[in-house]
Amino acid sequence: MATITFDTHKFINTLIEAGFEAKQAEAVSEAFKVAQSDTDIATKRDLRELELRLDSKFLELENKLVKWGIGLALGQVAVIAALVKIL
Repeated sequence: MATITFDTHKFINTLIEAGFEAKQAEAVSEAFKVAQSDTDIATKRDLRELELRLDSKFLELENKLVKWGIGLALGQVAVIAALVKIL
């Protein structure tokens, strides 16, 4: 999980300058800090790992589709050859 640097002192001062009382600013700062710590954030590395896993899965699916396509084509040829031989 990624961590976010959060300057609580600066945040509290900003709230006080905006008209909050000191106790209110501290409470909002603490609530914000707790909310941020409970959040799972995807990093660029997480996204890259997901992309690589998806690429791998798509490659597997592509290979399976090619094999199925070849199998169906060969089956079609066999059915046509059998029909030609019968007729």
